[in-house]
Amino acid sequence: MPSVRVQRIRELLKRQLGEIVRRELPPALSVLTSVHDVDLAADLKSATVHVGVIGTPGQQRQVIDCLTQDRVRFQELVAQAVILRYTPRLQFQLDTSIERGNRILSILDELEQSDPPRTS
Repeated sequence: MPSVRVQRIRELLKRQLGEIVRRELPPALSVLTSVHDVDLAADLKSATVHVGVIGTPGQQRQVIDCLTQDRVRFQELVAQAVILRYTPRLQFQLDTSIERGNRILSILDELEQSDPPRTS
C-alpha cells in the first residue's frame, strides 16, 4: 500500500492533470476526456495517467495520441502547478473501466429480462 504522502501526491496530480487536460486539449477532444486515476511510482519519478474518453475508438485513439505527442508540455504545466523535487515523467493510458462496467450492466439487464419471474 502506498504511503500517505504518495497517495496525497497522486490525488493532487490527478486534480491538476484533469484541469490541464480540460484546458489544453482542443475543445472538440477535451469535452470527451477526463483523468480517472494516476499511478505514481514509489520514487515519484514516473506516473501513468489513466484517461477516460467517451466516444468512438477513433476518438479515443486521437485523444491518447494528442496527449502522448504533447507529453513534455503537459509535464511542464504540471511542474508549474505542483512543486515537487522531481516532476514525474508522464505516460498516458486509455482507461476502459467505465465501458467494461457498462457492458456488465447491460449483460445483467439482459439476464433479468430473459429470466421468467419465479413463483413460489
